[in-house]
Amino acid sequence: QVQLVESGGGLVQAGGSLRLSCAASGSIFSSAAMGWYRQAPGKQREMVATISNSGSTNYADSVKGRFTISRDNAKKTMYLQMNTLKPDDTGVYYCNLVFFGTYWGQGTQVTVSS
Repeated sequence: QVQLVESGGGLVQAGGSLRLSCAASGSIFSSAAMGWYRQAPGKQREMVATISNSGSTNYADSVKGRFTISRDNAKKTMYLQMNTLKPDDTGVYYCNLVFFGTYWGQGTQVTVSS
């Protein structure tokens, strides 16, 4: 059974930075594709960034150049470094793991004030 626990969310002013972490349990972390998704109030959940088991990355156009996704297989942890945050980045950020099934964390709130 895989469990994902996000941390690092909070309240930040526009232009600020946050670093999200997603810690995983289980033994499949290094073989899994992972990603960060977010859901703003009244909107559908959307992909923010993904990283394959080999380290290839993909970003939503809205965050390219500002966010960086990374992973540390030894620590079974994925990260999202978020810089130059904007009010539109506000939402609940979810960690996702895909390996013969899809797993989600409980989410962490990110609020960017103008």
